Formats: sequence, structure tokens, C-alpha cells
Amino acid sequence: MENIGVIFGGRSVEHEVSVITGMQIIENMDKSKYNPIPIYITKDGKFLSGESLKNFKAYKDQDFHDGVEVFFKPEYGNKNLYYVKHNPKKLFKAEYDSIEVYQKIDAIFFALHGTFGEDGCTQGLFELMGMPYTGCGVMSAAVGMDKVIMRKVFESEDIPMTKYKYFYREELKNLKGLIEKCKDLNFPLFVKPANLGSSIGISRVENTLDLSKALEVAAHYDRKIIVEEAVVNPREINVAVLGYENDLRVSAAEEPLGFKDLLKYEDKYVSGSKGAKSSQKHQNKKLPAELKPELEKEIKELAKKAFSAIDGAGVARIDFLVDGDKAYVNEINTLPGSIAFYLYEVDGLMIKDLITRLIELGKERHSERAANNYSIDSNLFNMTSYGAKI
Repeated sequence: MENIGVIFGGRSVEHEVSVITGMQIIENMDKSKYNPIPIYITKDGKFLSGESLKNFKAYKDQDFHDGVEVFFKPEYGNKNLYYVKHNPKKLFKAEYDSIEVYQKIDAIFFALHGTFGEDGCTQGLFELMGMPYTGCGVMSAAVGMDKVIMRKVFESEDIPMTKYKYFYREELKNLKGLIEKCKDLNFPLFVKPANLGSSIGISRVENTLDLSKALEVAAHYDRKIIVEEAVVNPREINVAVLGYENDLRVSAAEEPLGFKDLLKYEDKYVSGSKGAKSSQKHQNKKLPAELKPELEKEIKELAKKAFSAIDGAGVARIDFLVDGDKAYVNEINTLPGSIAFYLYEVDGLMIKDLITRLIELGKERHSERAANNYSIDSNLFNMTSYGAKI
């Protein structure tokens, strides 16, 4: 049986959402194949593990006294999860603390949402270690997280999107200049932090005064701010893509009901929730969505195109805005809440099997990268004098 480290929590405003996803993964993992090891990252960045952290009650009560602080060594080939064993100090002979192996980890299952988890940062740690992990790699995760870079990549692939502008926080000192730059965008507009999800820091604005306020709100969450044209009377349609390279499976399409302009954080995660078993499955939505066959086909093809454009892996949810028969890609979520399992259940792929497939895909991607040659034999040191320009 393999030990799968499920990593969740994190230093992100999406911390609580990540905990819920992590609990769902641990609860539904195939226990005949895998032993889930919780790796909970607290809001101040500590890594904790322990059997008690498999229980959602620990997070509701914020009771982590049974948790063991753990850490990884970022050295290639070392798959151990360590802890510090505290030994009592004796009067005449000191016994020092020692570093012990807590568990050997065979692979990592990512359930981290948002900053420092969904953006490639933590993926980089496991790349250094040569540890298999689920989901996108460093570059793909970073591109998918940054709405500006994502849009630039999608533009290069002729993927339809609404018009946009982007700015940096420093530019807010010249607010009048920013407003001027947005003149060729038509209201209503959406103002967003470039590197967040879960609708946090996002505003819909109807006029210049609202735009000024919304820019300041978004700047609290990221140094990069994006301003996008809204679709006036949109339908939101979401699909997920599962796979790697050319082996892709698109889920059923969903349509949140009552959607007009913006689903707030509470709309996504609080309404209808019931502890660790809650998910976006409980939202008021139509699943599968009612779409004309031609439009549904277009959306699913665009979803695969967007996934491939960032070199995606694992599962991602692609969100669309639909105006009549015209579909615009809004964004890609490379680590969707609840791993978007509810979108696949419609077609008979249950969450346990989805989790297993994601672990298999993580290993497949890891094997491909392990086949790369990362060093060459070189006589460069003997051919170069110290201090010479290279």
C-alpha cells in the first residue's frame, strides 16, 4: 500500500476551501490501494500531520494539539517526511533533539488552493525532491493562476475572451491615468486580483467612480490587477478537463442557476454546505446544463484547447461566459474546489476513481520528467581560468 501525502490548508485566503477539499480527498481515497497521510499547512506556514488531522472536527474547533510538526528535506530522491523528536535533557548528560522519519511518502496529492499552493510555489519543492504529485507542474500552475499571463497564452492560441487591461499596484498612485487607460473598455467591467480565485477581491463596476474603488479593493490582494469587459447578459457554463497531453476527458457542463454577474465566495462554498462533505455539488445549478449541441461541442473543444495551451495535467475546471451562441473563456482553475468530482459523477466517474486516476496521472507526468537528461559530462572547469568571463 502506498502512502499518499494529501497537502492542504496553506497561507492563502482560500485556506478554508482547501481544507474542505483535503478532507474530501482523504475521506474518499481508495483505502485498498492508498494510505492517505494528512499534511496540513497552517495559516502561518507550519506543516502538521497526525491521525487527528483526518477529522474535520479538528479544523472546526481549531484544535491541533495532537498534530505533529513535520517537514521535507528538499533533496532529490528523498521522499521522507520528517519530524523533530524532542528528548528530555538530563542533569549531567544532555540528550539532544533528533530528526526522525515520520512517514515515507510515495506521492503527493495537491489540495492546496490559491497563493503558495495553486501557483507553482509548492510544486517547485516537490520537483526539487523528485516526488510525484498530482495536477499541473510549476509552469502550468503559475500560468493558470495568473489571469494576465493566462490571457496572453490564450490569445496566442486564438481562444476567445473578453477585452481587458491590467495594471500594477504601484500605478494606483496615478489613479486618473488608470481610468484613462480603461476608456476603450465598455461598462460593465469586472476588476480582479490577477492571482486569486473563489471570487475574493472581485468587483463588478458600472461607472468610473465604482472602478476607482474596485481597483483599490483588488490591490489589497495582489500587486497585479486585471480589468475585464463583462458580458451583459451572460450564462455561466463550466466544464472540467481530466488527463494529460492528448489523452483528455471533458466532463458534463454545469450552469449555476440565478447567476447574473458574480458568484460570491459564500455562494460558492457556504450555501448548502455541511462540513467536510460539502462541495459545490450542493449549489443551485443545472447539471448537465441545457445547451444546443453545437454550442456544447464548441465549449468542450475550447476547454481542451485551453487545458493544452498551458500544458495542463490532472484535472482543471474551465469557466465560460456565454452570450447567445457565443462562448468566451473566462478562466481556467488548475486545482478546482472538490477536484470538480461532481462534474464527472454525471457520466459515472465517481470520486474514488477520480482520485485514483489523478494519482496515476501524477506518476505518469513524473515518469516523463524523470526521463529527461538534466546533466552532461563537461570539462568546463579544466578549460576555464578562475575569474575568466564566461
